[in-house]
Amino acid sequence: MREVRISDVTMKQSGNTREISLTFKEKLEMAKLLDRLGVAVIEAEGIEQQKIDSLRIKSIASSVKNSVLAVPVKLSQESVSLIWKALKEARMPRLQVPAAVSPVQMEYIHHLKGPAMLTAIEDTVSACKILTADVEFIADDATRSDPEFLYQAVRTAIAAGAGTITVCDAAGTMLPEEFTSFLTDLYENVPELRDVTLGVSCCDDLSMADACAVAAVAAGAGEVKAASYPVNIVSLASVVKVLNNKQDTCGAYCRTGVTELKRITDQIRWMCETGRSSGSPFDNGVDDGSGAVMLTAHDDLTAVMKEAARLGYDLSEEDGKRVYEAFLRIATKKESVSTRELERVIASSAMQVPPTYVVESYVINSGNVLTSTAHLKIRRNDEVLEAVTLGDGPIDASFLAIEKIAGQHYELDDFQIRTVTEGRDAMGEALVKIRHEGKVYSGQGISTDIIGSSIRAYINALNKIVYEEQG
Repeated sequence: MREVRISDVTMKQSGNTREISLTFKEKLEMAKLLDRLGVAVIEAEGIEQQKIDSLRIKSIASSVKNSVLAVPVKLSQESVSLIWKALKEARMPRLQVPAAVSPVQMEYIHHLKGPAMLTAIEDTVSACKILTADVEFIADDATRSDPEFLYQAVRTAIAAGAGTITVCDAAGTMLPEEFTSFLTDLYENVPELRDVTLGVSCCDDLSMADACAVAAVAAGAGEVKAASYPVNIVSLASVVKVLNNKQDTCGAYCRTGVTELKRITDQIRWMCETGRSSGSPFDNGVDDGSGAVMLTAHDDLTAVMKEAARLGYDLSEEDGKRVYEAFLRIATKKESVSTRELERVIASSAMQVPPTYVVESYVINSGNVLTSTAHLKIRRNDEVLEAVTLGDGPIDASFLAIEKIAGQHYELDDFQIRTVTEGRDAMGEALVKIRHEGKVYSGQGISTDIIGSSIRAYINALNKIVYEEQG
């Protein structure tokens, strides 16, 4: 009995719809969940903004341990090189070459006609094959293409080195019987297809995507693109259940687990449905400390900087040296330094900048029978700015007020508080990590008022962002 691979496209599709807005951290978490679920392939978005998207792909690549990580390239050598630079550290990397093969889409998307498109497919697939053995050619809008041109495009991709050929019913107008006939004709006219894996992607406009996918498996398809959250494509949960319950009928099975299927898809649904990236800073969740490591005085500068990079910090050489010196002062006095302690070292030692924003005053109202409000006055240069906001708790309201004054929403990556001294006048320390354009900035604040220390920590991190942007 042959194996059918499930390729999850939720993360990739999220970039094509306004209904789903995933943060940097959520995409990492989704990749880990899908990896744990056992999907064969996890598909990520390509690169549009080089710095941000390259960091995103690198971070996901380091998180995925058991699944293939697939990223699409554009029909150019430059795009192939750029994607590969970010993807190459993945345990099982795959380069995807999507190309529209219907006449209208070819000219509209790629501004190419048939012969030029075949040349672009051959050149791009060949360039990918030099870098990795796992190359996928995706024939977009295949069901509306000229059959002879489709056959020629598939032959060209296979000859150039593609090991997976995926055909897409982007229109979503086919019934299962029609899709089976389409694939049968494809196999008959392109015998070389028997030597590679045939993948399918079915749109759900007629609510027939799941049925078409199962029919495709019965017709010989070896890979199915599906989504763990409804995005008008094959349902991952449905196709996995069918393949696990109808193995004999389909003549195929998949390794994607069913034990954790509902729990993990529910978690992904929660991430996709809350629309949190534009709401409260705390709605994204904060780091729970999982994956923490312990460093000692025996660790060198390279090891400490590697851990800082894993946490999301992009430190300059000068900041790296300052952080390492501060790290050694602590590490020589104790057996080990935890990840959270290292983050405090980074917040207090790295990128200390002149303050653009300074806290003038704040008034916080909170209680168990009223919504928390924050009234902040913050000076920027010679101008005093103020904002009044409501929030889910006093610190949430305070952070929202800062964002309102700054005129931008930031992703809160982590928030920590602890006491520094004891007694009635105890000092409280707050550590805030916010992510901007894929990079993490940390700020530290100390006060006898924990809300005050939190506000100062956030302002400290914000000042680092502003300073770097102006510089």
